[in-house]
Amino acid sequence: MSRRRLLPPLIVALSLVSTVAAPALAADPPVYGPELEGFDYPYPVKQFAFASQGQELHMAYMDVAPAGAARGTIVLLHGKNFCGATWEGSIRALSEVGYRVIAPDQIGFCKSSKPGRYQFTFQQLAGNTKALLASLGVDKATIIGHSTGGMLGVRYALMYPEAVKQLVLVDPIGLEDWKAKGVPSISVDQWAEREMKTTAESLRRYEQATYYAGEWKPAYDRWVDMQAGIYRGPGREAVGWDSALLDDMIYTQPIVYELNLLAPPTLLFVGDKDNTALGKDLAPAELRATLGNYPELGKNAARLIPNAKLIEYPDLGHAPQMQDPVRFHRDLLGNLTP
Repeated sequence: MSRRRLLPPLIVALSLVSTVAAPALAADPPVYGPELEGFDYPYPVKQFAFASQGQELHMAYMDVAPAGAARGTIVLLHGKNFCGATWEGSIRALSEVGYRVIAPDQIGFCKSSKPGRYQFTFQQLAGNTKALLASLGVDKATIIGHSTGGMLGVRYALMYPEAVKQLVLVDPIGLEDWKAKGVPSISVDQWAEREMKTTAESLRRYEQATYYAGEWKPAYDRWVDMQAGIYRGPGREAVGWDSALLDDMIYTQPIVYELNLLAPPTLLFVGDKDNTALGKDLAPAELRATLGNYPELGKNAARLIPNAKLIEYPDLGHAPQMQDPVRFHRDLLGNLTP
């Protein structure tokens, strides 16, 4: 008989749990550089170098060739907590049916330059995008913008209507003027303080409540890690500062007042469970409850835009292309201008 000392059952059980759990506990959360160094995009990333506001900048983009017979070019404009990479499913769906798809990262975002001094306006970002497309030989394209990218898409269509075959807006923000409604103004320094508090946990809570209508799928964790990882990295201050400048741009430049001036045919997608409103938490409780009412905002936008078609999803939130990609891409492909 062995003389080995027997351990109490509880200690044995705890030892086994510790052994099994150790790899998970040892895994460090991802850390990315200020231009998302270390985070892989689904397609090759190229860089467009150009001068703007007295400095040399570069704009990252993916340029995905169509499969089969070409049907035209589509440009995908990302939102503020998104990147070109978050269009992965849409790039695949569009390129498979014959579209050339270009998905840039705007200056201040993701894999593009993070200038410490830059006057961020939607006019400037639209001009940057137009210059990128010109360098690629693209004179006319369908523009699809999501969230803040929807605000940029509207500005692009207002500035370059002849260059837009069709405008597609997916839960665009800026459909209401938050400052006019009473959301308090704060300084860029205060926006920066808020941005520097970004964590994976805060992102997940916000995105679950706003982007995905209370749902959560494991696939969403990749995009949380993407955003949280860049705030863990060595360039977090530069990232946070540019994000603060972008917050100020979004807050001060709503698109609602110019929707009636849009010339291109416009397709508007709205998830009715979306409740996005920048700075909502700064507003008094009674005002907060009225902000980000997308069933109302979407219908109002469709009334204002001269040639608009509204597609609503009663059960989806701010990112229908990610929450229900099969339904969204079916509806998108069925309504794109030939």
